[in-house]
Amino acid sequence: MDEQQYKSVYKELNPNRCIFEKAVTNQRCDCEMKRRFVIANRECIACESESALKICTRTLDSIRNNARFTLKVVTVSGPMPHNKELQVQAGGMLALQSIVAGAPDSTEKVVHNVYQTLGLALQKFGSLDGLPYNELVKSIVKYESRPKRRKKKK
Repeated sequence: MDEQQYKSVYKELNPNRCIFEKAVTNQRCDCEMKRRFVIANRECIACESESALKICTRTLDSIRNNARFTLKVVTVSGPMPHNKELQVQAGGMLALQSIVAGAPDSTEKVVHNVYQTLGLALQKFGSLDGLPYNELVKSIVKYESRPKRRKKKK
């Protein structure tokens, strides 16, 4: 299956693509609304709820826009390059989960339920405008998708 065929089949089978797909497939996030499936040996994530997808999309767009300057990706509109996008998705959600749980210094490595975390955050802060973006951006910048490799001694 070539890449064009894959994208065509993907869009046909997955009209509600999970906006946190990168973080979910990298096992940094989980969600009660996800549905996993495989196309051509590639794991895909769909959202089971259109209303949940709208909430997640608006929230991720807002977090992404607040992190652009700090991540030095101001000229790109929409999703960022893969690693930066993973940094925003996973780092932002991990920070939000720890803030909502009342444990800002949490060493948690996985977001257990993205949809539930967003619901609790919106309940706690009232709206997207009320989210603590300064704290979220700090965590996004600190987040490492993989530990950096150490140079071998010669």
